[in-house]
Amino acid sequence: MATPVGRIEKEFLFIALVDEKLPIRYIRDRVEYVLRLVHRPTDEMILLPDRPLGKIKKNDKLPLLFDYRGQVIDFTAEILAQKDEHIYCKTPDILYKNLDRNYLRVDAPSDLKILFTFKGDRYNLAFPKVTEYESVSAEDLIRSIDPKNLSGLIKQIAGMITNFADGYKIVNFKDKKPEGMEERLVSETGKALFIPSTVGFLPKTDPYPRKRIITEDLFKRYLETTGIGATFLDENIARFLKNKFSSGVFSDAWVPILFHEYVIGYIHTWIDKEAKLPFDFGILDNIYQYAKVLAYALKENGYFEHGKVENQPFEGKVLDISASGLMFACSLGSPLLSTLLIDSELTVTIQTANRTMTIIGKIVRRFKDKSAGYFGCRFMNMAPEDTRFLFEHLYGRQIDADDTAFLTGAV
Repeated sequence: MATPVGRIEKEFLFIALVDEKLPIRYIRDRVEYVLRLVHRPTDEMILLPDRPLGKIKKNDKLPLLFDYRGQVIDFTAEILAQKDEHIYCKTPDILYKNLDRNYLRVDAPSDLKILFTFKGDRYNLAFPKVTEYESVSAEDLIRSIDPKNLSGLIKQIAGMITNFADGYKIVNFKDKKPEGMEERLVSETGKALFIPSTVGFLPKTDPYPRKRIITEDLFKRYLETTGIGATFLDENIARFLKNKFSSGVFSDAWVPILFHEYVIGYIHTWIDKEAKLPFDFGILDNIYQYAKVLAYALKENGYFEHGKVENQPFEGKVLDISASGLMFACSLGSPLLSTLLIDSELTVTIQTANRTMTIIGKIVRRFKDKSAGYFGCRFMNMAPEDTRFLFEHLYGRQIDADDTAFLTGAV
């Protein structure tokens, strides 16, 4: 997955671009340009292209890429001015490495028409909303569970929880707003409040690839939003844990029930007998599984049908595209901003004069500035013939032997 380059490494790479005269690549209308960085940048950078770039104007954004000793680095430069043969740009805030692609993003050719449609059903629900998307499917089911029998399912889950916990509660946010610190934490973050021992500490790190627990730092950030000063954060956390211990709770877990971008409720489990082993990550995994099963069962029983909305195609402003993904933008006033979330899947229809391709795209990056929200979308499981056609259409050349890794999905 693409990761931002650190400040020191970024400075080092800019030095290497100048000292080693590394080529920076840019493709426009199937023509590849090579640019060189003239000197070490400060607030602005000066680029010298190997030929005129044609019609470019102030505030245009150039998707650029270079290779430093086998590491592909990607960034976007915003044009300030064009003087003589030189291009003056803002020095980018962020460079990305560890890309999921080795192919340059290009400005979308003018003959491409691209439409997006949300994959699967969409909902507008009166539940707390978070900024990540949770898919819910039959794959999440436990074999012995019948999702249509909701009351029986809850009894089964209760029976499994009693194997490791002294008590449990399943709470639905349909008829009540989140109250108390624990409920607000879970509903606002979409993550679990996991306290293995109330005489210990909150988890300092989250071991899951897709983050799912409230760490000590995340807890502190929440406390700061409530008006607690930085010097009192540790004291408040210690008091929070001490109060739990004093009330007879020795191990505690509050796990959200997630459906798409909504927190439907949570499963609260606890230990109040000292003889019992405290919760561990294996138990947390089990509770998360029960929460996913509950969300799927609610869907299968029509619980969310009232909130289903019509799934209409929409156009985003495609900023750039590669043979493995694209970046598009939506205005800040668009209602789509709150539903285009990390891990959301879209059906991407790409139309040219000679071919129409229907591709599944997953949102892997999102950010915004003062004018728009931006969404990085990775193409998933493309048909080889679509991959080949899009590659040749974008880059103006046929795929050769050096591109076989791309065709087999290795980038």
